[in-house]
Amino acid sequence: MMMLHDGSTQLLCLTASSGVPLFTRGASKQLPFSVIGSLNGVHMFGGGQGVLLSSCETEGGGKVVWRVFHDSVMLIAVSGGGSSGANIREEEIRLQRFLENVWNCMVLVLGQDELVNLRNIERLKRDLRSCFSLIDQLLEEKHQGALGNLTHCADSLVPPNPTVLQEAVDGFAQAADSEFGCLFVHGRIAAATEKWWRLAPQEVVLLCVLVRTLSASGSASCDYPVFLPQGSPTVAHRLLRFQLLPGADVCALCGPTPSLQKAETELVGRFWSPLVETLRSCLAIGERCLPGSVPLRPDVLALLLINRETRRSISCVQVLSHNPLSEPSLSKSRCWELLKLFYIFSTSRYFTQEETLCVSPEESAQRGHTEDFLHGFSHQPQQCYLVTDECKSYGLQTPQHQLFLLMSPSVPTFALRTIATQTLSDIISATAF
Repeated sequence: MMMLHDGSTQLLCLTASSGVPLFTRGASKQLPFSVIGSLNGVHMFGGGQGVLLSSCETEGGGKVVWRVFHDSVMLIAVSGGGSSGANIREEEIRLQRFLENVWNCMVLVLGQDELVNLRNIERLKRDLRSCFSLIDQLLEEKHQGALGNLTHCADSLVPPNPTVLQEAVDGFAQAADSEFGCLFVHGRIAAATEKWWRLAPQEVVLLCVLVRTLSASGSASCDYPVFLPQGSPTVAHRLLRFQLLPGADVCALCGPTPSLQKAETELVGRFWSPLVETLRSCLAIGERCLPGSVPLRPDVLALLLINRETRRSISCVQVLSHNPLSEPSLSKSRCWELLKLFYIFSTSRYFTQEETLCVSPEESAQRGHTEDFLHGFSHQPQQCYLVTDECKSYGLQTPQHQLFLLMSPSVPTFALRTIATQTLSDIISATAF
C-alpha cells in the first residue's frame, strides 16, 4: 500500500506509553487514524517481545522510522519514497536525523520537563503548537542552502571584514550582560562570541533555525524564552533578537537583564549604527557565503566545506548562465539536493561523521549509520568520488576539514582530485576557515 505520495514526508507524534496522538505535520493528505494506530501498535508489540523496531520499508519504496525519547514521546517519520534519487539507506539516515532535530526543537521551545512528565495531555497538545513553525521549517527545508539540519554543523558565512564584526558582537554581548552573542546574515552565522561556539553543535544549529523563523515573522525585535536541549533543558534563557537590516540579525542569550526595550534603545544603535555599510557589504555576499576575493572554478557547481574542529560549515551553489559546452544545466534546487545526497553517501560509507557529546549512548546505538563493508577496510578512507549523468562529485577528508564538491560532467575524472585539493587550499588560505 502506498501511504504517501512520492517525495513527501509526514511526522507523527504520540505518547510512548499509551499511543495518544499529540500532533501530525507534513503531507497534504494525512494518514488515516487506523494506519497511525497500526504503526504505533507494531512498535509496542515488538517492544513487548524484546525487539527494538527502528525502521522498515514499504512496498512502494517508502520508509518508516520510529524513535522514542525518554520513554515519553514517540516520533514516527513516514516517507513516501522517490525523494530526489535517495536510496533506502540514505533516506533512513535523513529521517533519523530529522526525528532527532524535531525532538530537540520541542525541548528548545517547551523544556524537557513538560515533555517527559506528561501530566495534562490536552494542555501539552496546545503547547506543542508553538513548535510547529520550527518543525515545518525542518520538514519542508524552506531555507535553501541551510545544511546544518543534516550535518549538525553551524551554517556559516565568511564576511569581508571579520575582525570589525567580531569586535562588535563581543562588545554587544558584554554590554547585554551575556557571554553568548551572535550575528546572523541571511540566516547564517557571520560572527559569534567564543561561548556561543562552545554550545553543543545541535544547539547552535537549532538556534539558527529559530532565528530564521523569527526573522521571517517580520518583527524588528523579540524576547523569546529558550531551553538549551543539552546545556539547560529544564531552565529557560532569554533569546533577545534584533533586526539590524533586512537579512541581518543580532542575538544574545541573556538572564533576567537587560530588558528588551533597554537593549534596543541603548545597545543596538551604539554598537551597530557605525557598521551599517559593513553589514551591507556582508549582505552583498548573498548565498555564496564567501567574499569575492575567494576564487571558485566555473566548473564547480556546488560545495560544502566543514571544519571538523569547530563544527562550522560553509556551502554554496554556482549556476552558470552561460554554458559553453551546452551541457544540460542543473537548477539551483537540484544542486542543493545532489549536494545533500552526496554528503549522506560519503559519510555513511567512507568518511567519519563525528558524533557530539550531546548524543546519549542509547541514541548513538540506534543510529547505525556506518555501512557494514566499512569494517572491512584496514584504513580510514580520505577521498571518494561518484560519477552520475548529472554531475561528478568528489569528497576529500583531512584531519581538520571535509570538502564535498559537485562538478560539471565535462570535468575529466582524473582531474577531480586536483580540483578538490586546489579548491580547499584556496578557501583556507584566503579565509583561514
